[in-house]
Amino acid sequence: MNNIKYYNDSLAYDFSMFMPREEKKRDKDNIVKLPKSKKKSRAAARSVSSTLSALLISAVLLGLLCGNIYFRLKTNELNSKINQTKAQIEELKNEQTTLEVEIERKLSYSNIELEATEMGMRKRDNSQIKYIRVNQNNTAATGDGNTVNSND
Repeated sequence: MNNIKYYNDSLAYDFSMFMPREEKKRDKDNIVKLPKSKKKSRAAARSVSSTLSALLISAVLLGLLCGNIYFRLKTNELNSKINQTKAQIEELKNEQTTLEVEIERKLSYSNIELEATEMGMRKRDNSQIKYIRVNQNNTAATGDGNTVNSND
């Protein structure tokens, strides 16, 4: 607006300045409108990316859960094999102990003595000792440590 005329002409008020202004019609060719589909595509891209990220997170969590279950199953299988092996070891130790007791029972002194008497054997006595006569120069040692000459 040109307000210089008011300073030159008069001091009266111009009430047109306070009136609502008329809007000028603009040329439609000057206005560039973006297609609404692009705005929707950005929103759609955001929703697709959020959906994809949610699906990716869900897939990772599902994979972790399945992996956890798989490793727990493998751990349980290995623990059961370990327990079976420990049971077999314990069984073999018991069998070994049983066999050792049986061997000791069969090889005990009283069983050997019993078997010997059943076969007709008896303990040694003085009647079973036989002396051997040798030449004069030769001597023999008895079981009690005495020396025997052929002259005796």
